[in-house]
Amino acid sequence: MEVKANKATRNRPEGDRVLDAPYVFANLQEYIQLIKDEKLPEANDRKGITIFKSDEITMVLSVFLAGAIMDNVNVDGYMSLQVIDGSARIITTDGDRELGTNEMVIFHPGVEHSIQGIDNCILLLTHFNAWKMGNKVF
Repeated sequence: MEVKANKATRNRPEGDRVLDAPYVFANLQEYIQLIKDEKLPEANDRKGITIFKSDEITMVLSVFLAGAIMDNVNVDGYMSLQVIDGSARIITTDGDRELGTNEMVIFHPGVEHSIQGIDNCILLLTHFNAWKMGNKVF
């Protein structure tokens, strides 16, 4: 297996990290502190950092400021959203639902929704690309 890594950038000079390997260790508190300490880019109300990325699974830790919204999310695989801290509103065609710390929601492929920060919140988004997983055994 080829190990995939992210290189440091001007915004994250110590950002070298493994994104895909036979195993990837991740300390959520360290990632949370890293993105909390970073300056928010102008005109942005959210930021994130990729923790793991393969053809089948992507995990992103995001900070949403109060009122930040990601509209019309519609992914081609399963998606889970876990609130690590704070609270977020999940907006679906069936209505809205507020999620607080340690609550989560799982979406089937193709279910459109929006995500809004009720207050400043930290979210762990995981996308499982169902089409690339095929008939693999886990």
